[in-house]
Amino acid sequence: MGMGVMAGAVETDVSVAIEAAAAGDDVAFARIVAAHHEDMRRVCVVMTRDEALAEDAVQSAWSVAWRKLASLKDPQRLRPWLVSIAVNQAKDMLRKRRRTLAFDLDASTARVSGGIDPATGIESLDLLAAMDRLDPEDRALIAMRYVAGFDATEISTAIGLSPAGTRTRLKRVIDRLRQELV
Repeated sequence: MGMGVMAGAVETDVSVAIEAAAAGDDVAFARIVAAHHEDMRRVCVVMTRDEALAEDAVQSAWSVAWRKLASLKDPQRLRPWLVSIAVNQAKDMLRKRRRTLAFDLDASTARVSGGIDPATGIESLDLLAAMDRLDPEDRALIAMRYVAGFDATEISTAIGLSPAGTRTRLKRVIDRLRQELV
C-alpha cells in the first residue's frame, strides 16, 4: 500500500470519527479525546504554568469541541483546532484569575527533565525563569512548537495568523528568550 493510499485511509478514518462524534457517538468522541488530550494538556501547562488550571482548561475545551465539532470543515485541522480551543480556554481562565500563578519550580523541573542535573541545572532554571517572564500567549506558541511539535501551518491555524506571520512571531519570542539567556 503506497503512502498516498495510507494517508487517504487515515484522513478517511479521522473524517469518519469526526462525523460520528458530531452526530453524538460517545465512543468516536472518546477516541478523539484519547488521541489529543495529552497534547492539549501539555500546551496548556506550559502556557499557564499551573497543572490544575491546565487540566481545567482542557476539560472546558472538550466541552466546547463536543458542541462545535460539526463546524470543523477540514479533518486535517482537527489537532490545531483542538489545541486552539484549549489555548483560548486557558487564556480565559488566566484572565479570570487576575493574579500571578504560583509555579513550583522544583516539581516542574522534575517533570520536564527528570530532576535538575548539576551540569545543566543553572541553564534549566534560567530557561524556566525566562519562560515565566513571557506572556501566556507567547508561552503557548513555544509550547505548540516544542511540546506538541506543531509546524508553522498548524500553529497558524491554532492562533489565526498566516504561516509567515506565525514564523515571524515565533522567531521574535525565541530571540527574546535567547537574549535573556545570554
